[in-house]
Amino acid sequence: MSENIIKEKSFNFALEVIELYKKLKANNEFVLSKQLLRSWTSVGANVQEATSAQSKKDFLSKMFIAAKEARETKYWILLLDQSKIVNLNYTKYIQEIENIISILTKITKTTSINIKNNL
Repeated sequence: MSENIIKEKSFNFALEVIELYKKLKANNEFVLSKQLLRSWTSVGANVQEATSAQSKKDFLSKMFIAAKEARETKYWILLLDQSKIVNLNYTKYIQEIENIISILTKITKTTSINIKNNL
């Protein structure tokens, strides 16, 4: 997978998360929604930084951080879904975050292998 795919997906999902954040705030949910917004925007920022990394190790580090933040985002979405604090359908968000986590995992595994093979 190319990092361009992950750049596009992470940016587009950030736009969706912003819309979800607005819906949550409109329903007086301020704490979890803020955590969700912070964790996901960190994913996109780290993916963006990775594209101009100074080395393969720097790229890998940024992608690992993005993957960790994506997993945190999944946690907040699942918590919102199962707690029913704001009764919305979170299915599309859960599916997309799982897809993005899968891509980030593939990128980090492949990059790790490439770095080890070039040592």
